[in-house]
Amino acid sequence: MKPAASAQAHPHRLPFLQGLLPLSPAQLPHDIIAGITLAALGIPEVMGYTKIAGTPTVTGLYTILLPLLAFAVFGASRQLVVAADSATAAIPAGTLTAVAALGSKEYVGLTSTVALAVAVMLVFARIFRLGFLADFLSRSALIGFLTGVGVQVAAGELAGLFGLAKQGHGPVMQIVSVVERVAGANYPTTLLSIAVLAVIIGCKRFVPRAPGALIAVIGSIVASSVFDFAAHGITVTGEVPGGLPSLFLPPLHMGEVNQVLATAASCFIVIIAQSAATARAYANRYNEKGDDNADIIGLAAANAAAAFTGTFVVNGSPTKTEMVDDAGGRTQVAHLTTAVIVLLVLLFLTRPLSLLPAAVLSAIVFMIGVKLIDVKGMIELFRMQKDEFVVALLTVCVVVFVDVMHGILAAIVMSLIAHARNSYHLRTRVLTRSPAGHWVAHRVEPNVLAAPGIVVYRFEADLFYANTGRFSEEVLKLVNEASPPLRWVVLDASEINNVDYTACKALLQLGGELDRRGVGIAIVALPSGVRHELERYKALRAPDIHRQIFSTVDEAIDALGNLSPTAAPPAPDDTKA
Repeated sequence: MKPAASAQAHPHRLPFLQGLLPLSPAQLPHDIIAGITLAALGIPEVMGYTKIAGTPTVTGLYTILLPLLAFAVFGASRQLVVAADSATAAIPAGTLTAVAALGSKEYVGLTSTVALAVAVMLVFARIFRLGFLADFLSRSALIGFLTGVGVQVAAGELAGLFGLAKQGHGPVMQIVSVVERVAGANYPTTLLSIAVLAVIIGCKRFVPRAPGALIAVIGSIVASSVFDFAAHGITVTGEVPGGLPSLFLPPLHMGEVNQVLATAASCFIVIIAQSAATARAYANRYNEKGDDNADIIGLAAANAAAAFTGTFVVNGSPTKTEMVDDAGGRTQVAHLTTAVIVLLVLLFLTRPLSLLPAAVLSAIVFMIGVKLIDVKGMIELFRMQKDEFVVALLTVCVVVFVDVMHGILAAIVMSLIAHARNSYHLRTRVLTRSPAGHWVAHRVEPNVLAAPGIVVYRFEADLFYANTGRFSEEVLKLVNEASPPLRWVVLDASEINNVDYTACKALLQLGGELDRRGVGIAIVALPSGVRHELERYKALRAPDIHRQIFSTVDEAIDALGNLSPTAAPPAPDDTKA
């Protein structure tokens, strides 16, 4: 286990540079080494993401230049790496093609426009403190979404591995297309792809710390230069623009607004959920205080930087964050080191990149897609929580058979449905006193009494519009089926922390129903729970009838034991609570 840092180890309180300051001289060498490692592993990866996003290769390098710098300045997380990510790279490719051809100048411009729209959405999210939205995309839905993206990404690169043109709409048709045309594969390209996959998998298995993708990239560039791959029918990347990216304002035409906003909204949801989850995980690992809302500003700045430099949406990347952490990086100094190396590549090394075989990028992206397919997570969901496995599986199917954007919508909707379902299918109990004097919980059944003529009904969840029906039905069933008739129903609300308007009105209606049956109602509610709401709504008051809120079940039973519902019980002694 990695050593934890004290939560008080970083007294820096400025609204920026929180991921950098204070600098630790002892940590600085480790951060620099981690930054070099991230550059070695990340450069081939972000170049591969351009194949997913449908943009020029150099735009991948742009995602780990100014966006990294922007998040380091404005973000709060000391560990989160913000750069190109497979999930958000796949979204524009699946949506913007409705208004522009993939890879065209118009399409590339639109990807930058989407990044700017995402930045604006993130600023609004910060203003209205919407960081909590990250909690509404469940882990199971996220597993399904990323698995679906992995299938889509891997299937999309199969043709490139064999030197074939990409054909077919959707992963299934793309796989079928490759199978039908495999006899016409370009054999030199196929052999090169096999060699690259062998290097990446071999390094991963036998030398985990070796940058297999970087070795494959460098080796293939050298071989391409020596053996002139282009002359032997192996497609190469071609000219990669050198120098710093140009700054410009992304274009937007009114006819494209709806598509841009829909794409940006999909990216926004994934960014909020994935970035927050990753930042929280590493803050907890090192006992540091996270700040979702401050990170949102950093993400907004990073996406604005991406937009103004002509590249696509950036996101908090779990894989790159783990790369840095595993290499010993603990602050954004590591990410600034990576940005410096990328700058050097852009200034002096773009010529060799032009010799990079396209099949190498296809192989790298194919492996990224395979890695995203979370078989282990899906199996664990199936074993541990089958209902959430169904959510994940349905999300996978929507991403694979429809598209990424609808997959995100499905993930959100099913996460909310799962939340509502868990809130609705709650636990209710009736209480009895054991011979030792302790309260024992039982299933809700008639005639399980806490004292003669008194039933104690415990509701173990917040009471809101979706579950008030079950609440009222169970209480009335206990009353209607009781033999002999009940005198009092004591609602144990000590586990309820919130009641909404509908729930309070339901309490009023339930009180009226019980009054007509000659049954009294009392509530056990703690001051820290819903006591204030119940008193504010006057949910227990009625003409000529005294109803009471007690602090404990014992207090309620002692007060009500010998009273009829129309008599006024003595005021409770709160000192017993």
